[in-house]
This record gives sequence, C-alpha cells and structure tokens, in this order.
Amino acid sequence: MADSLLHHKHLLWRAGFGMGINQIGDLKDKSIKALTDELFKEESLTEVMYDTPDPDFAADMNTKTPEEKKKELQRITKAQNNELNLNFLDKMVNSHEQLREKMAFFWHGHFASRVNNPEFNRKLLNTIRRNALGNFKDLLFEVSSSPAMLSFLNNQQNKKDHPNENFAREVMELFTTGRGNYTEQDIREGARAFTGWGFDKEGNFKERKQLHDEGIKTFLGKTGNFKGIDILNIILEQKATAKFITTKIYTFFVNEIPDNTIIDTLSSDFYNSGYDIKKLMYSIFSGSWFYDQKNIGNRIKSPVELMAGMMRMLPMHIQNPENLIVYQKLLGQMLLYPPNVSGWPNGKSWIDSSTLMLRLQVPQIWSGLRPLEYSPRQDDDIDMGMKSRETALNKAFKNPNITIDWDRVEKVFAGKNCEDYLIQKAGTLDMASVKNFSDKSIKMTVINLMSTPEYQLM
Repeated sequence: MADSLLHHKHLLWRAGFGMGINQIGDLKDKSIKALTDELFKEESLTEVMYDTPDPDFAADMNTKTPEEKKKELQRITKAQNNELNLNFLDKMVNSHEQLREKMAFFWHGHFASRVNNPEFNRKLLNTIRRNALGNFKDLLFEVSSSPAMLSFLNNQQNKKDHPNENFAREVMELFTTGRGNYTEQDIREGARAFTGWGFDKEGNFKERKQLHDEGIKTFLGKTGNFKGIDILNIILEQKATAKFITTKIYTFFVNEIPDNTIIDTLSSDFYNSGYDIKKLMYSIFSGSWFYDQKNIGNRIKSPVELMAGMMRMLPMHIQNPENLIVYQKLLGQMLLYPPNVSGWPNGKSWIDSSTLMLRLQVPQIWSGLRPLEYSPRQDDDIDMGMKSRETALNKAFKNPNITIDWDRVEKVFAGKNCEDYLIQKAGTLDMASVKNFSDKSIKMTVINLMSTPEYQLM
C-alpha cells in the first residue's frame, strides 16, 4: 500500500496539481493503470472566459474626456485579465481534466506571451487548452497565427524589404528546434517567409500579401518561394524539433536531469507518431521508469503548483479571489504574465531569500493564524494593473479572507497519517518535530506539514 500510495501521489502531482481531498478515500483500491487511464479521459472543452464587459465609449461619447476614457479602458483591461487569470487557476484546482490543465500550464510557459489585450490572451489560452493533448503541429500552427504571439514577437511589423527577425528567431530557438539546430541565415530567411503575417483590429489572422516577400528563400537546406506555413512544415520535418520538445517535456514532468536514453526513445516515437502529444504523455506516465525513486519528490513546486495543490486539498471559500493574484505576484509566477519569451524558470530559481519564507508561511496565512508580512524585492517590474509590489501589500491584502472547511478535513483524515498524503516522501520528514509545534489536532498537523520545506517538493 505504501508504494502504491507513493506512486499515486507522484502521478497526481506530475500529471495534475496534486491529490484532491475527494480523492483520499478513492485511491486505495485503484491501480496506477486505472488512474492513468482516468487522467487521459477528455470531456468537451469549456473555454476560460471573462464576464467584465468591454467599454462602451459610444454611449458616453460626449460625457468622458480622453483621459477618463483611457483610465476606464485600463480598469476594464485589468479586470478582464484578472478574470482570465483566476478562471484558469480555478480550472487547475477544480477541473476533472487535471492532465489537460497541467499540459495547458506547461504549454502556457512554453509558448510564453505577454500582452495587455485580454481578448488576445483569451484566444491564446483557449487555443493552448484545446490543443494541449492533441497534435503539436496543430498547436504550433494555431499559436503561431494567434494575435497575442504575433503582437508579442513583433511580426505585425514584419514586412518585405524591412523584415523583423524576432518572431522567426523565437519560433526556432524557443518553440521548436532549439539552439544549435539552425543558422543566423536560416533566421533571416525564415523572417522573410513570415513577412505579411499579422492580424486585423478584431484579432483575426491575416496574410497581408502586399507585405509578403515573394522572393526565393533557402531555409534549413531547402529552397523555394516559401511562406510562413512552409517554414513551420520544414521545421516539423526536423527530428531535432521532436527531440527538443520531448526533452523539455521530460525535464518538466519527470526529472530536471535528462535521461538521454529514455528521451531518444520517446523522441523517436513522438516524431514517428506525427507529433501526437497524448501518445507521448501516455508513454511517460505508463513507463515503469517514471516511478523510479530518483524521479519522485525531486521537483520544487512552482508558485502556481504550490497554490493549486493547497487549494485542491483544503476546501476553501475565498471572499476576495483577486488576493490570489497578489500571491502569484509575490511568489513570482503570475499566470498570463511570464517574465519574458523564455517563459518561467524552474527548479531552485523558485526558492530565494525573498520567496522561501513566504512559501512556508502561506498555509498559516491562509488559515488565519498569521498576517501577511513580506518585504518585496525592489527589482520587480511586474505590473498587470498594479502599481508595485508595495501597493499589493496594503491592508486589504494582509487579511486573505479565506474560510477553510476544517470539519471536512478532520473527517477525511480521521484515522490516517496526514503526512502520507501531503508529503511526497513521507519518511524524509521528522514527524516528532512537526508535532512539537502542534496541538496534535488534524488541523494543526495539516497546516504544519504544509509549512515544511518537504511540502515544497513534488
């Protein structure tokens, strides 16, 4: 049972956002294969949306000054982006399709985009969620023609005689083949092929033929009058693309230290399958090597994984959900707002002197046992409608206004060792020390376990 539970926890954290409180009693009789098959079941996609209406400037054309209209637009833009953020987080916490949302979370960092337009963000986010377990070719084509990505990587300004290389470079370096598998000349020729790719004011993709370079290009050893779609197809013909994507998936879902033998096999199968993402992920989660001791409890949870995991385990009502965006901000990972086109870092980069203490204190803060006391870093430039981290620390955010159903937690964990369900490798934790700081109630044991360094690992 101990090994079975360990493997269940491992799978649920890597293929989702951890064990939900409703799963604690359901796993003991379920095999890993049954749980894996369950994770791969897909339902009809429910898009992440926002309800805040767009500004209706026509209705008050003569009553608002340009400055007032600008402020109103900023307010609405912030509200819509915040709704997208929180609704995406809610999917991670509550969706039965944990694997879809975990894959969407991965692709959200892989195809990193940072634009202020909430409609563009909505389209890209749902494109990623819709294709998260589909075909990488479809995902790449749709992301590459999305207004968010074309805007973020400046391809709206890419035109014949004055090509902008930013989009072509990042598509190759970060999204497909990786460094070392192309030349600067390939980037220049690729940029020429992408000239004219853009979007209209409604965000619809447009190939603006009058801006496209019709000349002959030579790209990755092939020559022709290539367009953007030809460049993407040539990129997908490269086995280096399958290897790059497989390696990135392996280091995210399995181990930050690549196992090249396993990756080579997975990569070859991924390429031969025509880039079938679901088949690749099933091979990973059903592989016996996935459950090797070296792959369990070796990853530091990202801030979003940490928060979503706590929210899945602790049934809570959050009076002011926007406070969750403040915690994302303070911990260094705001959904919809990656630091740059490379996406978020992983591993030990999540743990520094400015975030470690807060990570350990979040369970106590959310439980109402202590206030939020935090000194923000001075070099943070994340905005998203908030003036600064200092603004985020006003009195409204010091009280998280979270109510946790501890009666339900007590009933679920009654007669069980809490650490078996909350800590990936429960044997690594000195429970005597944990209980010394507790009144030995289930509530305090859960809070104290979630406040340990061991809980930071998955």
